[in-house]
Amino acid sequence: MTAADTDLERRWQLVRSKGPYGLLAVGTLLSFATAELMPSTAERNAVVVLVAAGFVLQLWWERASRTRPGPSTLGTVYYAVRWAISFVLTWLNPFFAFYAVTGYFDADELMPGRYLRWIGPFACSIAVSGSQAGGMPFREPVQWAVFAGLLVVNNVMVTVVGHLTSQQEERSRARAETIAELERTNAALQQALDENAALHAQLLVQAREAGIADERRRLAAEIHDTLAQGLTGIIAQLQVVANAGDLETARTHLQRASDLARHSLGEARRSVHNLAPVALEHDGLPQALKSTVAEWGERTGIRAEFTVTGTAEHLHDEVSATLLRIAQEALSNASRHAHATRLGVTLSFMVDEVVLDIRDDGRGFDPLAARERTSAGGFGLDGMRARAERIAGALTVESEPGHGTALSARVPLVRHDP
Repeated sequence: MTAADTDLERRWQLVRSKGPYGLLAVGTLLSFATAELMPSTAERNAVVVLVAAGFVLQLWWERASRTRPGPSTLGTVYYAVRWAISFVLTWLNPFFAFYAVTGYFDADELMPGRYLRWIGPFACSIAVSGSQAGGMPFREPVQWAVFAGLLVVNNVMVTVVGHLTSQQEERSRARAETIAELERTNAALQQALDENAALHAQLLVQAREAGIADERRRLAAEIHDTLAQGLTGIIAQLQVVANAGDLETARTHLQRASDLARHSLGEARRSVHNLAPVALEHDGLPQALKSTVAEWGERTGIRAEFTVTGTAEHLHDEVSATLLRIAQEALSNASRHAHATRLGVTLSFMVDEVVLDIRDDGRGFDPLAARERTSAGGFGLDGMRARAERIAGALTVESEPGHGTALSARVPLVRHDP
């Protein structure tokens, strides 16, 4: 209920509780001002007694209604006694109809049941209509006709006003329920907003932690794919130098070790700044893979071939870098573990995807066992698979001991932005 509704209800209760006093006082003043309408002393004494009774009755009910609010049997008795007093007073002096009007105001508040709430105002209209018709008892036949007409008019008015009042009360109740529902909805909405704010803050923390973890994984993979492989190559070249029988061979392998060190240093710097691999700085993916495969074959002494199928596209930098890193890791694994004599790399451009296939004739391995070993912290097959999945791709490996290895990375064909 709004503040305006509360204030209106308070005023209406004030009218119901204090109104009978005021109307009884008005009727009393007017009756004594028109004392000639009551020529006998008995009538005047009766008026005094009834006015006092009405006043006492109202005082009693004002106290009794505090403990028994709302429609009740006691309220019906009070209403009936008050009506009887007002009817007799109006019979004695028509101006007491002002007091009889009181019954229009509180019938619904005092008497239970729909019929009693209708009978009460009808009974009050008898006294009011009799007063309007010239006062009771009627001495002329025309007064009865006027009384009947006034009785109909008064009850029609009471019915219309009561109906309009009921509609207004119904609208007030509906409005109060709507306001209460809106308040509950607003409270629920505020609670949801508070929960969303807390969830948003939690998501920000999780996103930050996920970003940190992803960056750590990226750096770890980059170090594994660049520095670790470069250091492995440098160690291999230095081992050849240590066992070289002539100076020219030693110088050749020392130069290769120096080139690998410079290359690894450049890759390390680019990894820190999250830049594309050195091989892709000036060339597209096909040329970078061709150079990488050729250098690897020259360094390891393994026969390596590179083939491009389909129409070559200028790929997005992230796609090119991912496939190049996968190829580098696969070549590194082949040189360390496969003991192959031949290796083939094929880059296939299809309608909506790019496929990188790497096959060797090495000794092969058990992919399931290898995955269990790398799950303890390695960056081999799992690292390549994670790189492919990061750009919505997939990696498959087919191998078995003694029958070589076939690796295939499939990623979406995303062209380079012009």
